[in-house]
Amino acid sequence: MLSIVEHDYGTPERTSEKLVTLSIDGREVTVPEGTSVMRAAALSDVQIPKLCATELLEAFGSCRMCLVQIDGMKGLPASCTTPVAQGMVVHTQNKQLADIRRGVMELYISDHPLDCLTCPANGHCELQDMAGVVGLREVRYGYEGENHLDAKKDESNPYFTFDASKCIVCSRCVRACDEQQGTLALTIQGRGFESKVAASQDESFMDSECVSCGACVQACPTATLTEKSVIQKGQAEHSVTTTCAYCGVGCSFRAEMQGEEVVRMVPNLDGHANHGHSCVKGRFAIGYATHSDRILKPMIRKQITDPWREVSWEEAIAYAASEMKRIQAKYGRNSIGGITSSRCTNEETYLVQKLIRAGFGNNNVDTCARVCHSPTGYGLKNTIGESAGTQNFDSVMQADVIFVIGANPTDGHPVFASQMKRRLRQGAKLIVADPRTIDLVRTPHIQAEHHLKLRPSTNVALINSLAHVVVTEGLVKEDFVRERCEVDSFEKWRNFVSLQKNSPEAMQEITGVPASEVRAAARLYATAGNGAIYYGLGVTEHSQGSTMVMGIANLAMATGNVGREGVGINPLRGQNNVQGSCDMGSFPHEFPGYRHVSDDKVRAQFEDAWGVSLHNEPGLRIPNMFEAALDGDFKGLYIEGEDIAQSDPNTQHVTAALTSMECIIVQDLFLNESAKFAHVFLPGSSFLEKDGTFTNAERRISRVRQVMRPKAIYADWEITQLLSNALGYPMTYKHPSEIMDEIARLTPTFTGVSYQRIDELESIQWPCNEQHPEGTPTMHIGQFVRGKGKFLLTEYVPTAEKVNAKYPLILTTGRILSQYNVGAQTRRTENNRWHDEDRLEIHPHDAEERGISDGDWVGIASRAGDTVLRARVTDRVQPGVVYTTFHFPESGANVITTDNSDWATNCPEYKVTAVQATRVSQPSEWQKRFREFTETQESLLKHASADAVAAK
Repeated sequence: MLSIVEHDYGTPERTSEKLVTLSIDGREVTVPEGTSVMRAAALSDVQIPKLCATELLEAFGSCRMCLVQIDGMKGLPASCTTPVAQGMVVHTQNKQLADIRRGVMELYISDHPLDCLTCPANGHCELQDMAGVVGLREVRYGYEGENHLDAKKDESNPYFTFDASKCIVCSRCVRACDEQQGTLALTIQGRGFESKVAASQDESFMDSECVSCGACVQACPTATLTEKSVIQKGQAEHSVTTTCAYCGVGCSFRAEMQGEEVVRMVPNLDGHANHGHSCVKGRFAIGYATHSDRILKPMIRKQITDPWREVSWEEAIAYAASEMKRIQAKYGRNSIGGITSSRCTNEETYLVQKLIRAGFGNNNVDTCARVCHSPTGYGLKNTIGESAGTQNFDSVMQADVIFVIGANPTDGHPVFASQMKRRLRQGAKLIVADPRTIDLVRTPHIQAEHHLKLRPSTNVALINSLAHVVVTEGLVKEDFVRERCEVDSFEKWRNFVSLQKNSPEAMQEITGVPASEVRAAARLYATAGNGAIYYGLGVTEHSQGSTMVMGIANLAMATGNVGREGVGINPLRGQNNVQGSCDMGSFPHEFPGYRHVSDDKVRAQFEDAWGVSLHNEPGLRIPNMFEAALDGDFKGLYIEGEDIAQSDPNTQHVTAALTSMECIIVQDLFLNESAKFAHVFLPGSSFLEKDGTFTNAERRISRVRQVMRPKAIYADWEITQLLSNALGYPMTYKHPSEIMDEIARLTPTFTGVSYQRIDELESIQWPCNEQHPEGTPTMHIGQFVRGKGKFLLTEYVPTAEKVNAKYPLILTTGRILSQYNVGAQTRRTENNRWHDEDRLEIHPHDAEERGISDGDWVGIASRAGDTVLRARVTDRVQPGVVYTTFHFPESGANVITTDNSDWATNCPEYKVTAVQATRVSQPSEWQKRFREFTETQESLLKHASADAVAAK
């Protein structure tokens, strides 16, 4: 039997420099002050019976199962709520305690179904276990009286059921929703016998505020809340610990298995990023891994108008290699390139960039990470010296002021958002800078002190006006700046931001944020103690994305909020391995470890290790590849795990470039939008089918462990190796651990990283080397990585994307909790029950002007194209701004985004598109063409499958 957690000491761990020694059943135990008697007993292998207590939650003391006797203390206190004391003598077993526990258990069982043999929790039920522990052998009270055995079962949620007949009203689910998740969607309704768990205002779970994070299911000690997968499949017989493949939080999970079939995913209590918590995606949305849409056979075709032909792996690899060789022979060495993905492991990404540099013989490698967070790398590298966030997630629990800029943590990084909300409920202050009223602005027991509701594209104007207040009101931490930063650069910056043009009053007309609000927010951040900044794509996906990151770094340095716990500059990475794909050298100008290809010494190291000559000139970024393709100079592309036809801006420009190429190799799970333009399809593997590592937003390197064999025979790293060998550049790795060993030899920040070391520590935050053998939770302690911090001038430059009479609205984009990125994974799960289409949020004023009502179809036109979405009329957006998500390809969100980009990195300006919205009654012309093309491509795919069946 697998337990709910690998170990449960009953109450949370306490930390204290003061230790307390006590006696428990004659055993001497020493624990930190503040530890509960229950936990102290468990640490000494004395298990006190319990039902309402769990290590996941604060003690509640309601079940009366854990009573103990303490010398000198009246009565029988609950061990879960009683803290230890020096010299305390505790007795956990005697006849009086045993009689009371049996009596309590008898009352529980008297109103509980005795269907253990057919119950889905049989062998996995704490109530069942405790009945055995206390020696309950008979129940004197029958079912003749009033009871809850016929209580209605709620099966509305697609992933779990709520069977009220089995509920013991222990409140663990309610407390989990409150303490862990912070949604406060559950409550105990009624009193005494009438007490029951209710969702929101006694609604079904599906109709309530519940976000399906699974915390209540995890906490439930009976079968009241049970995963439907457990009901259908039965209990697991073994488990494998791995890392979630969704967002950049990097949650650790136990995949609980029956053979090679996943029964359920259980958040790992020892997970350093999530501490036993989860969200609806990581906990439940894994059905895509075994979805019928997966392509499990390699396929090739000459033209994209031809039917696909299923072939052997040998033929597919040979054909792909021969086409790449042919193209280079005809068009030159630089006529091909490759794209890595943040959905892939570090080892897979490393191999792809190695293949391109050593096998293709050029630096034409880029990654989806550039279209989201490349400004982070550029801005932080140039100011503080390292292209990554400064803290670990737990650091937020030491923050006094949390400043969220251009990020929506509750939707994009929900597990970290829950931790952030815990800190806010403890009293930390919140500042939010966002054009939209995100959930975090006002949520149960939390309200932002300041919501700086700026206009899209004016981030730099806002950060300069905040800095103006800090400088002109004497709020600079002068001692920190003098000791830790370049004084000359600081003085230039001080003079710049002090200019009247950067004042909140001057910038108010640009940002739309009242000057008084800006001044109050700046004072709060600079003076209230530890100030931590968390930002997302609302910072980076702008024409001044790099400038804004520099501005954030300037503000943090000026206020001394870098280099200790509770502060820092924290980019919230969108996908599971955005940080890792950057670390692994996926950019055309950088080797792994962010070292430029023009550095002769660095390049020599890689040449020696890889046995080839490498080029010293940067290769093509993705937009350059598209332009070269349209010019006829770029003809071949290898894409692993990325869907540029849906995710990149100006879709029609992207698809035109793809159509002009002669060989596109797509390695993925499904026939995604890019694969519809491909000539070779190599079936990839899901995270459940591979070994490797992911690096999350806090630089945490965690193991991905194979829980089932690859359904298409090969893991992704093996496919890349086969292709490299066929191209004539030999790779002979036998396991991903060997790839990580090579990464460690060639990347200074990874020198101490190995699978063995990760297994020992459970995860490692880079840099990990001789100076930091166990990793680096907090960076820039004492001094910055670059030595002295450098202040850079951040002149506000308005975007080239202007509103006018034809396009009077600004469109900005973002994510929603239930869906992930391009939706290829989550759209193939029950998560569609919450969000089955992308909608356009529009302010009531703008909607009324255009005759648009909630639910109407709305045409959105920009300078790049037009599409049609259903309207959601809401005041979450401000007048003049509209908003949508981008999870469904038929929505065409990126048909209307332009190819404007960040000045330094080419990161697309997704967040600022001038548009017009008009009520319409039919799809756009692009959508009609899209549907026709999709139907054709699906027909060509079915033809391949039919031929394969016929051949058998």
